[in-house]
Amino acid sequence: MSPRALFVAVFIGLSLLPLAAQADASFTIVGKNDLRYSKDHLRVAPGESVTIKLVNKSHLPASAMAHNWVLLKHSADPGAFDDAAQSAPANDYFPQARADQTIAHTGMVAGGESDTVTFTAPEEPGDYIYICTFPGHFAAGMKGVLTVQ
Repeated sequence: MSPRALFVAVFIGLSLLPLAAQADASFTIVGKNDLRYSKDHLRVAPGESVTIKLVNKSHLPASAMAHNWVLLKHSADPGAFDDAAQSAPANDYFPQARADQTIAHTGMVAGGESDTVTFTAPEEPGDYIYICTFPGHFAAGMKGVLTVQ
């Protein structure tokens, strides 16, 4: 390979590096007072690095309006997971005994706070449910779907 061809190959390869870094998915989701996430459907690629930033813009006290974001595995029953979470207030309504049913989760965030979690999207394509486990929020409809395709 000539020095010029090598230079062009290296230049093209290096110029593609930023494109590869941009392939990762990053989402900001706002937990709202109407017990909904600002985004209830996300799409990612299998094995992609995913970053979720959960923001709570509520002005209500944390005891009344805190939120988290919990991504469940296919095998998890969202209602049963949420029911178990209600017995875990000391752990931000995250049931440690069912941690193996989750892919990723944020901590509980009060108004004006945020939390970020980064994880690898499942390799298996499909729809994965995410929920808020603060008391009453999932039952009121605070949930969404992460589609891996």
